[in-house]
Amino acid sequence: QVQLVESGGGLVQAGGSLRLSCAASGRGFSSYAMGWFRQAPGEDREFVAAISWSGGRTYYADSAKGRFTISRDNAKNTVYLQMNSLKPTDTAVYYCAADPGFKYGSSWWYEYDYWGQGTQVTVSS
Repeated sequence: QVQLVESGGGLVQAGGSLRLSCAASGRGFSSYAMGWFRQAPGEDREFVAAISWSGGRTYYADSAKGRFTISRDNAKNTVYLQMNSLKPTDTAVYYCAADPGFKYGSSWWYEYDYWGQGTQVTVSS
């Protein structure tokens, strides 16, 4: 079993930055593709970014390209999401997710087996 715990959310003004972290417990983190998703009230869960098990491949939603950066530190069992130039439309609960099995990463939420509890990001205008 894998447990994922997100942190780093909060309230920030538009144009500001936040760095989300997702710490994984249990074995096998270095073999998991990891993804970040978000969900705003009344909206469907939305893909934000993904990173392959090795860290060699990354993928971004169009809304995140150029502003967000996903990275991972396998020695720390942690994946990060650096968010810059934040907009009010980025306001959502952000979730990290793990897809075991040496995958490249996916934008489809159903590909992921494990999910964190989420961290709230609120961007004020």
